[in-house]
Amino acid sequence: MSVYLDYNASGLVRPEALKAAAEALADNGNPSAVHAAGRRARARIETARAEVAALVGVEPSSVIFSSGGTESNAQAMNSALRSGFERLIIGATEHPCVAEAAAMSGREVTVIPVDRHGVVSLEAIEAALNAGGPAFVAIHHANNESGVIQPIAEIAALVRAHGGWLHVDAVQSAGKIPARMDDLGCDTLTLSAHKLGGPQGIGALIAGPRATVHKTLFGAGQERGLRAGTENVPGIAGFGAAAACARAELEAGHDHADWRDAAAQAMKAMGAVVAGDGVARLPNTLFAATPGWASMQQLMALDLAGVMVSGGSACSSGKAKPSTALVAMGMDDLATSAIRVSGGWGTTEADWTRFATAWTEALTKQRARHPEMEPA
Repeated sequence: MSVYLDYNASGLVRPEALKAAAEALADNGNPSAVHAAGRRARARIETARAEVAALVGVEPSSVIFSSGGTESNAQAMNSALRSGFERLIIGATEHPCVAEAAAMSGREVTVIPVDRHGVVSLEAIEAALNAGGPAFVAIHHANNESGVIQPIAEIAALVRAHGGWLHVDAVQSAGKIPARMDDLGCDTLTLSAHKLGGPQGIGALIAGPRATVHKTLFGAGQERGLRAGTENVPGIAGFGAAAACARAELEAGHDHADWRDAAAQAMKAMGAVVAGDGVARLPNTLFAATPGWASMQQLMALDLAGVMVSGGSACSSGKAKPSTALVAMGMDDLATSAIRVSGGWGTTEADWTRFATAWTEALTKQRARHPEMEPA
């Protein structure tokens, strides 16, 4: 039986989410209709909105459903630009949907460096804020590759003191660690259902009272006029069910850290380098590079052993790209030798153990074929 350890890419769908989505799909009423089927669809949306809101500690009216994290990140950035924020400040390890949108915005963009552990520089953020007028600042709560957690509350204090707008991509962190919006202090926050065990293709932008959100899709008045288009009722229903489960299981998720750390010790004993080792990371995430052993070779060896993980970053045309996180952390020499292992709601300790065993055996075979790989 295969082991799935790629939850940071997309979590396995929870049974509760599958059931909620299937029931909504079978009913299939338009939530804008006034008849019984339409009212049932609307009720599903508002029930889910309340569950998603509870996950991050906000009122349901703060939740704007979208097609996913990419759309919500874009809506936050575009809303800030339309609200008069002329400058953009982003972290060096932000998701490509934020980094590329900033680069294409036509506005001044300041990229904040990270240290060797992957944590952004508070001093650099303050210097960037001091360099001009109010800015839109985008810093993710936790990195999708390394799982490194950023000091969002401290960043929020700086941004607010300078009249800025802080946007936090919490796609990877929500449901794994506490991500209450008041505690983070951000103005907008992004979520994605499929990272929580919900369906793909559904997410949300959470808007706080300081944020003026502008619509980016035009048409009818869905989502309080902030996101046009007939709502994805099955996706939203599944999102709500997944959010409720994630909130209920939040404490149990810390068990993954011990399982993850045991696997990390096995990898380090064989010469691997764990990114973000020694700083706060998501409990489910292990990102490690092995000198001289390409990411793609590791992925194929593990897949043949029935263990599914991912490389350090997305692949393009079958070629693994260097890890953005490792490059930003100053580990360019390891940027094509990393793999990411990430557990989730369906992961057991035995899954992590099996991964560690399969990886160790694969590396032993690789070194037997290539003696020059033996660590000094």
